[in-house]
Amino acid sequence: MAEEDPNAPQNVRSANSGEEKMESEEPGQLPSESIFRNNHLFVQVQDHQWPIVYRKEYNIGFLGLQKLHPFDSGKWGKIFQFLKEENMVTEDTVVSPEEPTEEDLLVVHEKSYLNTLKWSVTVAGITEVPPVVLLPNFIVQKKVLKPLRFQTGGTILAAKLAVERGWAINLGGGFHHCSSSRGGGFCAYADISLGIKFLLEMKLIERAMIVDLDAHQGNGHARDFINMRSQVYILDVYNRSIYPHDGYAKRGITRRVELEPYTEDAPFLHLVESHLEEAVNEFQPDIIFYNAGTDCLVGDPLGALSVSPQGVIQRDEIVFKCARQKHSIAIVMVTSGGYQQMNAKIISQSILNLRRKNLIRCPAAENYIQAKR
Repeated sequence: MAEEDPNAPQNVRSANSGEEKMESEEPGQLPSESIFRNNHLFVQVQDHQWPIVYRKEYNIGFLGLQKLHPFDSGKWGKIFQFLKEENMVTEDTVVSPEEPTEEDLLVVHEKSYLNTLKWSVTVAGITEVPPVVLLPNFIVQKKVLKPLRFQTGGTILAAKLAVERGWAINLGGGFHHCSSSRGGGFCAYADISLGIKFLLEMKLIERAMIVDLDAHQGNGHARDFINMRSQVYILDVYNRSIYPHDGYAKRGITRRVELEPYTEDAPFLHLVESHLEEAVNEFQPDIIFYNAGTDCLVGDPLGALSVSPQGVIQRDEIVFKCARQKHSIAIVMVTSGGYQQMNAKIISQSILNLRRKNLIRCPAAENYIQAKR
């Protein structure tokens, strides 16, 4: 991630804000209550569809973006393709999300922040791809921000699906550096905050837990819920030595587990399992939002941890076992960060492992796919 530019506009500086004093960024003014009734984001889902959310518009095939930033901008499509090759899913057995409107985004975001996204310089700072500043904003909206909005709609939809089905996975999302009023770290929309706010306002839940296991501190949602600790509990396990170093946001993290650089499987998995169990027993949430970033993998150029591929698979199994088997808590997973070409394959292998262990199931989808083969 880029180092902080002290001269950058406030919304672009994102997480690099250290210990500055500022007002809470708790989501504030909500749109009319009608937005939560019959919202277009909550598409009709068939029995034969997995509660797995994806559409091809997630992918950013533009400007050779993968060559300008270490993020694999086609990761989400690769995950889907791997699952398809293993006969777990087909195009008609996953759920296709809709793009959120500005009114939907205003459930969390400040209007002034959304307006800054109409400037290409802002998006260039958020995505850390300088050439974006040279593009007309209508192109930036279509080729860069629109895919991120679809993924954001995917998280909101997956949240409701998890309540209804017990679990859901959005193959995208996990933009944990974005808060109501600022973006950064390739995160332009606060999808996890939006998912939680929708469920709370619809009275589908009373308490939500965020389990953030991306290698980076999840400063966006921590800022959003800093004054809502009775409703939102955040467990964040991250490398203490890397971006974003957001001292203010740390106040919003209920249980902070700071890792040393290059932490390996054994200590990492022990800390995840022990702190997760303690957190769930302490808070007893109605739903877990699991930010399953894979930038903890050994060799990641930005995460600087040393977790093996098998360690990531075990990590995801630990989280789903805790939610699904031990406590019967709804869980929604988003894929978040990960900056190596192998990430998509490992994520798909982890999802397949969850299925093998009966931690995720959809018999109607499995029967439908079998009948079509």
